[in-house]
Amino acid sequence: MTARNAAIAGDRFSEPFVHAALLYHDAATFLDGTMNFIYEGVSLGEPVAVAAPSANIRLIRERLGAFAEVVSFTDMQEAGRNPGRIIPWVLSKFMDEHPGKRVRVIGEPVWPGRSDDEYPACVQHEAMINVAFQGREASILCLYDAGHLESHMVKDSYATHPMMIDAGARFASDAYDPHGIAETYNVPLPEPPFGATTLRFEVGDLVKVRRAVAEVGLDAELPPDRIVDLQSAVNELATNSIMHAGGSGTLRTWRDEERVVCEVRDFGNLTDMMAGRLRPTGGRGGRGLVMVHFLVDLVQRHTCQTGTTTRVHVLR
Repeated sequence: MTARNAAIAGDRFSEPFVHAALLYHDAATFLDGTMNFIYEGVSLGEPVAVAAPSANIRLIRERLGAFAEVVSFTDMQEAGRNPGRIIPWVLSKFMDEHPGKRVRVIGEPVWPGRSDDEYPACVQHEAMINVAFQGREASILCLYDAGHLESHMVKDSYATHPMMIDAGARFASDAYDPHGIAETYNVPLPEPPFGATTLRFEVGDLVKVRRAVAEVGLDAELPPDRIVDLQSAVNELATNSIMHAGGSGTLRTWRDEERVVCEVRDFGNLTDMMAGRLRPTGGRGGRGLVMVHFLVDLVQRHTCQTGTTTRVHVLR
């Protein structure tokens, strides 16, 4: 690491909000990096949370021993299955539970086995963290299994994190570009499979929209409560199309062995990268899109000047 990079690293670690990626290569480097972060927080009296896959939570709990009682644990494979839930319902929630205190959080949003559909939303989530918590009194350490993740996933971590930690060294990322990497993964979604149903909707057609969603959910034998969740999410998207994107849109629905998918396409251009990712702070405004992320297992979106396509997935 150059002297200039070391100086930049020191500056970034002294800022109110610190967002760093820890590249670990085995259990030893995993535990070394996480334990240093946790023990430092405990010694400073900072509330500490760990949101990671259950296997890694077990490793941390075993190493912490009695100290595990002062750490909050969340299974990221459940709470963060939809990457769009992590900022409002994991990170912001923990910060809001400790007002007036600096907090530190270990998160692992990308793990081996994430699907190709989920990964772009993970990258965009990591990029958005830098916007969502700028100026907050918090340290977030994101874990990357460099020994098992694909090389491009490790490379992407340099674009989404201003700080990197590898082999015990802390350094500033020369590739840091959160807005650029978020746009890199803002790509057109593949066409739905043959046999997907299509419904063009306008004002007054929301009943038809909900009925179409119920039909595909029933065909897939989704539990009744998940059908209601999916209906609520799609209803919100269709309402936004009617109110903010020219008064109309197109709904397409389909299912496969793993999931039910509903797509809403309209002529709007969603320019706010944080739309749906921030925890509502009061009133009713801004609740709709964040609740879409809360209700479903994955949200995919592509937006450009000619229109926006949003897909919501519910696992069967």
